[in-house]
Amino acid sequence: MNPVNKPPRRPMTLRDVSEASGVSEMTVSRVLRNKGDVSAATRIKVQDAAKRLGYVPNRIAGSLASSHVNLVAVIIPSLKNMVFPEVLSGISESLDGTALQPVFGVTEYRPEKEEKVLFEMLSWRPAGIIIAGLEHSDASRAMLAQAGIPVVEIMDTDGEAIDACVGISHRRAGREMAEAILAAGYRKIGFMGTQMPLDHRARKRFEGFTRTLAKSGVEITDHEFYAGGSALTKGREMTQAMLARHPDLDFLYYSNDMIGAGGLMYLLDQKIDVPGQIGLAGFNGVELLAGLPRRLATMDACRFEVGACAANIIAKRVAGEDPGPDMVQLTPRIEFGDTLLRK
Repeated sequence: MNPVNKPPRRPMTLRDVSEASGVSEMTVSRVLRNKGDVSAATRIKVQDAAKRLGYVPNRIAGSLASSHVNLVAVIIPSLKNMVFPEVLSGISESLDGTALQPVFGVTEYRPEKEEKVLFEMLSWRPAGIIIAGLEHSDASRAMLAQAGIPVVEIMDTDGEAIDACVGISHRRAGREMAEAILAAGYRKIGFMGTQMPLDHRARKRFEGFTRTLAKSGVEITDHEFYAGGSALTKGREMTQAMLARHPDLDFLYYSNDMIGAGGLMYLLDQKIDVPGQIGLAGFNGVELLAGLPRRLATMDACRFEVGACAANIIAKRVAGEDPGPDMVQLTPRIEFGDTLLRK
């Protein structure tokens, strides 16, 4: 069913929490407002019921209590990662000229922080939500499912969306990069990337990448995962360490362009032939790195388009117009640059 024709969900109320927890609505109100004298056991019972149901209190007072404000909640993992400012630019540009304004929250890739940010934003009854990723805690999924407003999950299409989603298939991105590397004749391959439990999209690219290599009888020679922000220094350090362990590597695949650029600078400092002796590739297509001595092979994640398309879905749904399909899968292309042979 097209989202514009979907019957609106009935918002959760105090009565729902009261019935689920077995205490009065007045007691539920006291607990959720953190007011009054309520026993610890009752407080836990009410909080657990509210969390399970995805109930979020409405902070819009008086006659506006049943309304939404003209804000679009945008929840992203990081502002330090150069990927997300372009997403935000797409959102802002798409909402320009409408009555809607974006407001941003950052989760730092932590599910518990996402729950907190989502709870606070939903309590002000935004007109819609744009949230990064398809993986959320049970509490976050419950809040999103019960929000009663348009929800667009972005950056990823490998999974089941709560409402609508816009992004790319990261497993396909990993698969296509592996195919290009194999076609160029590289076989001794190392991988460097972020810690997978926190970055689901990097994990899916790694899965698509390694599975495609395995089908051709090639296994990753070495891999290293790191915590913290993506930095040139980190890329240099990991590249030096990996080549010290495996000097015969002929290709290095990085989960993002920033650490890939650090690896490239290290190899050029060492007078290593790139891409003849060692090939390199990153991910994201960061324009800032266009001034490097060599253009790093990469794949654009369609960041601006993702943000613009997601915001357009929200705007059309709010206006009661047909937003098109529930899932929009964009198709990134490999940019071979100067570090991946073409054969």
